[in-house]
Amino acid sequence: MEGCFASAYHPSTIGTPGQAWGDKEYKLWRDTREKQRCYLTEVVPKVEALQLYKTKNKGELLFDVFPYGVLAHEGDGADPSEFPLLAVRSRQWCKDKPSVLVTGGVHGYETSGVEGALLFLSDGLAEHYSQHFNLLVLPCVSPWGFERIQRWTAKGTDPNRSFNPDGEIVAGRSFNPEAATDESAALIHFLREDMKHVTNWICHIDLHETTDTDETEFRPAKEARDGLMDGGKAEIPDGFYLVQDETSRKPEWFTAMIDAVRKVTHIAPADANGDLIGSPMSQEGVVVIPNNRILGLCAGVTSAPYRTTTEVYPDSPNATPQQCNQAQVACIEGALEHILSVEQQLCTTVPPKTT
Repeated sequence: MEGCFASAYHPSTIGTPGQAWGDKEYKLWRDTREKQRCYLTEVVPKVEALQLYKTKNKGELLFDVFPYGVLAHEGDGADPSEFPLLAVRSRQWCKDKPSVLVTGGVHGYETSGVEGALLFLSDGLAEHYSQHFNLLVLPCVSPWGFERIQRWTAKGTDPNRSFNPDGEIVAGRSFNPEAATDESAALIHFLREDMKHVTNWICHIDLHETTDTDETEFRPAKEARDGLMDGGKAEIPDGFYLVQDETSRKPEWFTAMIDAVRKVTHIAPADANGDLIGSPMSQEGVVVIPNNRILGLCAGVTSAPYRTTTEVYPDSPNATPQQCNQAQVACIEGALEHILSVEQQLCTTVPPKTT
């Protein structure tokens, strides 16, 4: 994302090379991440407005909007002390329908994750799919990262590695679990306590981006934070791709999502080694990684058999911000259409949407 970094301190210059950060370095990093946009004025009003949306046919309220937690702001004195963490749930909730979870903004700097989740809720698709599924959408899991346009939380932890802090650390692996965060703890508590009655999760789509700053800022930041040597710059794929859990392949489902997104934006090609972002591919636009839950990824937070992480490339000269948002929505639509076509015994008898 162009213009992401706004600080006199590039994170790679913080601390002593080869030594992991201590409290002093973490504080310096946090205090020098500048606020660039406002969650309370740019996201919260859009989410709260959804509670007034009504069904087209009967004029009934479509969504429940409610807080599932609060997050310390970690800002300056001019900011409120807490962020409300907001969830949107379809009101036509029924124990006989399978349940779908969509999460956005786990990495707060990945704008189309937030905007794509909101677009799915507001453009009529959620109304349609709520006839078939129970829908739960958390549009912005990491408000501090959204405001600072940062990958990490205010405590310097990657939230999308924090959903299994007891997971195995494998030396040299790019995907390793990290410590629990307030963001992941709030989401896990919400699912295990407030939503514990839900035992039929069928799908979880976690909306993300891969950006140029992953290499120019966030990889060097991780190396400085952890006292690692420069591992060399990786190639950022130009285009959309998906992350596949090796323990739940569902190849036809991934094909359906890629084909849906292809109508909106281009799919990332393989690199010279036939890989994407350093990972092996199972098919066009799909990389395979170990079990999401073991790695501490948000996509592993439920037992849903259909689970994936999306990756939009917002820095491509061939894609606009609008296309990036629409690609996230197209992926959700393709995912749910496929599930309707192959899991009819689990869904309602309402016929699938035709396009």
